[in-house]
Amino acid sequence: MATEPRGDGTVASQDIASRTVGFVGVPADVTSARLAAEDFLRELAGVSPPAAAECWHDIVLIVTELAANAVQYAPGPFELRLRRTFDGVHVTLHDTSTTPPAPRPFHPRTGGGGIGWHLVHALCTQVSVVATDRGKDIHVFLPW
Repeated sequence: MATEPRGDGTVASQDIASRTVGFVGVPADVTSARLAAEDFLRELAGVSPPAAAECWHDIVLIVTELAANAVQYAPGPFELRLRRTFDGVHVTLHDTSTTPPAPRPFHPRTGGGGIGWHLVHALCTQVSVVATDRGKDIHVFLPW
C-alpha cells in the first residue's frame, strides 16, 4: 500500500487500509455505518491521532447523516468507504438513487429534518456528487 508523507515526518496512512462496508439499506444500517466509521477511526487514531477531538465527532456525524439519507431517499443497498488522505479522511457513500442530494428547508415546528445536507457542507472541506446510471457516489473530505 502506498503511503503519503506528512510535513511532520510521520506517515499519514501507516498500515491503515481503506475500509469499505456494504449495507442492505434498512434503518439499522445507519447505526452499523456509524460503528464501522468508529472502528476505522479508532484504528487510524492509534497511528495518527486527530488534530482535534471534534474531527472524530464530525466524521461520525457526517457518516451518520449520509447513511440516514441513503436509507430514507435511495431504495436498496448502499456502500460506505473510508480512506485516510494526506490531511484528513475521504468518505464515499454509494447508493442506488441517481437523484443528487439537495438542501431542504428546516421546519422545527413539524418535527425538524432538513439539516443533514447543510451539515455536510458546513463540516466538510470538499463535497462532490458523481451520478451514474447505477446510482451515485457522494464524496466528502473532512479534516483529521
